[in-house]
Amino acid sequence: MIAAALALADPLGCDGRTVMTAIVLAYEVFSRLSDQVVAGEFGWDQGIFSVIGAACAAGKILQLSQTHMRHAISLAVVPNLPLGVTRVGELPMWKGCATASATRAAIFAAQLAQQGMTGPAEPFEGRRGLWEQAVGKPVTLGKFGGNGEPFGITATTFKFFPSQIHTQGPIGLALELRPQVVLSDIAALRIHSYNSAVSSAATEPEKWNPRTRETADHSIPYLVAVAFHDGAVTPASFTAERVRDPALRPLIAKMTIDEDKTFTQRFPQEYNSRMEVTTVSGQRFTAQTAYPKGHRHNPLSDADVEAKFRRLAGEVLTEQQCRTTLDLLWSLERLPDLQALCAALVTTPQPR
Repeated sequence: MIAAALALADPLGCDGRTVMTAIVLAYEVFSRLSDQVVAGEFGWDQGIFSVIGAACAAGKILQLSQTHMRHAISLAVVPNLPLGVTRVGELPMWKGCATASATRAAIFAAQLAQQGMTGPAEPFEGRRGLWEQAVGKPVTLGKFGGNGEPFGITATTFKFFPSQIHTQGPIGLALELRPQVVLSDIAALRIHSYNSAVSSAATEPEKWNPRTRETADHSIPYLVAVAFHDGAVTPASFTAERVRDPALRPLIAKMTIDEDKTFTQRFPQEYNSRMEVTTVSGQRFTAQTAYPKGHRHNPLSDADVEAKFRRLAGEVLTEQQCRTTLDLLWSLERLPDLQALCAALVTTPQPR
């Protein structure tokens, strides 16, 4: 959704404060919808809500009137109902493009509305609208942020590791226990978590033997094994060679993943995971978390955010580009436009 604001703000010469406002709006819309409706329960992919949030961000940048914004939202949601099959089984390349595609559709919807294109008047509550077709009942949203009400963006989780949200806790626990055990001494490794975290591992064999990077970054067994072996989960964890590395399979074979119904009851307020490692000599080591690093109750520090940026961008940006980009981003609300920021992100093709 952030990309929707950036894509339009740069050519239109918007300042950083306008961009930040549009981003907050996008998250506000997404979070208020997802607070009331869990997309996965109806077979949708998350793009069903991100396309609406991104359309609002794009509409804000384009300074759409209330009437035009209404049509932008309708034109975003009616033609774009992404299916949850994108994130089931062996995940395809499309998994990494699905929400980007939603953002592209959202920008187009806002541009159409700006030019006078109208959408269905009641895309949500109307006959054959979203709520009737899928949810089966009207949906009432909670209060939006502002006027003393916190904004939804402040309650989001900022992932510490480059992998799916439900894998964050188990990875962190693996890294916590790693210094306490010798890899070859592990006889059994048991993970307990809430239903949303364990369901794919419990029902999809592909998560126990991933063949694609997209499956690997949704696989708790794979990511826990990588964390124990390498002491980190980074972009290098998802090369084709590492994903299929047979050296990781023996530890995966020693794992079990089970639902703890108490953890399920506490989700999503808490993201509980517990890990128990048993050695060949019978020793047991246990670690547990309710708030993985990056959760709003265990937030990343500024240094953590910078380190994550460097880990993800370091292979394509120079050190000077990283420093310049970070300096500009930390002062985004004071930037008169995005020219310097976009210039800092231009990459130079590396010789083969």
